Amino acid sequence: MKFDGILTEINGFGKFQMRLVLIQVLSRMTLPCHFLLNNFMAAIPKHHCDISALEELHGFGNLTLDQKLAVSLPAEQDGTLSSCRAFSSPQYQYLSGSNSSEGTSTVECQNGWVFDNSTFKSTLATEWDLVCSKKGLNKATATIFFVGVMLGAPLFGFLSDRFGRRRILLVSYLTSLTFAVLSAFSTSYVMFSVMRFFTGMALAGISIISIALNVEWCGIQNRTFSGVIISLDWTLGSLFLVGIAYCVNEWRMLILAVTSPLLLSIATWRWLPESARWLMAKGRADEAHYYLIKCAEVNNRTKSMASITPRVSLNTGVGFTHNPKKYTFVDLFKTPNMRKLAIYSGIVWYGVAFTYYGITLNISDLGVNPYLTQFIFASTEIPMKTGVYFFLEKIGRRIGEMGSLLSTGVCLFINIFLSKDRWVIRTVVAVVGKSMSEASFTIIFLYTTEFYPTVVRQNGLGYTSFIARLGVSISPLIMLLEDVWHLLPPITYCAVAIVAGSVASLLPETLNTRLPDCNQGLEKQHLIKKKKKEIKLKKKKEIKLNLKSVQRTDEKSK
Repeated sequence: MKFDGILTEINGFGKFQMRLVLIQVLSRMTLPCHFLLNNFMAAIPKHHCDISALEELHGFGNLTLDQKLAVSLPAEQDGTLSSCRAFSSPQYQYLSGSNSSEGTSTVECQNGWVFDNSTFKSTLATEWDLVCSKKGLNKATATIFFVGVMLGAPLFGFLSDRFGRRRILLVSYLTSLTFAVLSAFSTSYVMFSVMRFFTGMALAGISIISIALNVEWCGIQNRTFSGVIISLDWTLGSLFLVGIAYCVNEWRMLILAVTSPLLLSIATWRWLPESARWLMAKGRADEAHYYLIKCAEVNNRTKSMASITPRVSLNTGVGFTHNPKKYTFVDLFKTPNMRKLAIYSGIVWYGVAFTYYGITLNISDLGVNPYLTQFIFASTEIPMKTGVYFFLEKIGRRIGEMGSLLSTGVCLFINIFLSKDRWVIRTVVAVVGKSMSEASFTIIFLYTTEFYPTVVRQNGLGYTSFIARLGVSISPLIMLLEDVWHLLPPITYCAVAIVAGSVASLLPETLNTRLPDCNQGLEKQHLIKKKKKEIKLKKKKEIKLNLKSVQRTDEKSK
């Protein structure tokens, strides 16, 4: 009996699978907390040069604070006081309303900065003065983190395909917790950056392993529901981050607070099962049978397992049993169809990540505080993902992925022609575009776990996650193209979304199909499809020839 048939017999989404999903909610909630942490941890509060030394040297008499700032700090073009420079000596003429700046000299802040701590008590910027000339270092913390995620994805994908989902997931829990705590107690910017890099690497394991483990335990009819439910963990985590960040406005404590759910994840890890599908693919039939029995007991379907033995029925469910091969990333590109699948999926993943973060950067400034902005973004995901579920269940993955990416490109294209004074329409179109981009992310995670064979599924997820994080790291740099032409960034994001959506049409449909277990099985499926197409073409040709022969006989008879 095939593995999917066994899962159907013992309930493809019963109490066992529900418990599996719920146990992993805590760990998956930490992912958006860390991925979006820089919105709060690296925020730059309002600031200006510390003028206390200037006041001691020259004395300001009975001037108010606003007057002291006016005579000490130059004004920018928009009329606001400079946050990076100060006068070398007090300019009292500004008190009388004079705007003349002739003969005045300014210098960079000599004695540090004074920060407005009304919103954030402390951030990376206030901790190490990462403002003005050091502003780039503050932004670099996000890039360093995502580079860690980019490298961690293929690493943990390889390890989990080699040593199993369950064991490597625990490694990911422990290393994520360790490096996150160390980053919170960093004594220097360099130490913090290194710890954030390794935190990103470790969290990549949770991201790709947990979704594969859930999907591999679900039956054919329940994979869509499982994939969408898992994606809601990101939404819950985003809302959790807003609440925690609002209550904890000190960056060190914020890191510890958003990482704390991993303690419970480690405690509940003992109840996580290994993937029986992976065990079967590795020829470990006895262990697979043990977990399937556990699943049947929890789902009250023990009678269904009475006729299934570990050595006979289970082994026939996989393409091979003896001498199982050790698969690596190279196997993603060895056979023709696997190579096409890897190339197409890599392009789609790059486009999804590239456009998602590109849109996020463009609509992040809504004129409200960062907490409300984050709350609005997270709230819009719930109805969107509900709609995605019904779409995937009825229509399919390929059309869903292609449609969401093309819709994202259309929204970006529309906004190119809308002037900035029509900000209401631009914002609505941008939010719709972001929702479509979020939908493409939700679909591609589920989609990828379905079209990659079990023996290389984690390698495939690791590879595509690597490509996606490459897109994330490049996406912000596209905004620098504004200096060349102000429309070049949106045109670039639009073009990438449309190209990725077009390439998505080349991926195989996986709705209501069995998960492939080995590369050979995938190749056989393609051969069967080719033969069916050839048979159809032959039949069409035969019909055409018959029609022509009938026409000829009719003409002769006339």
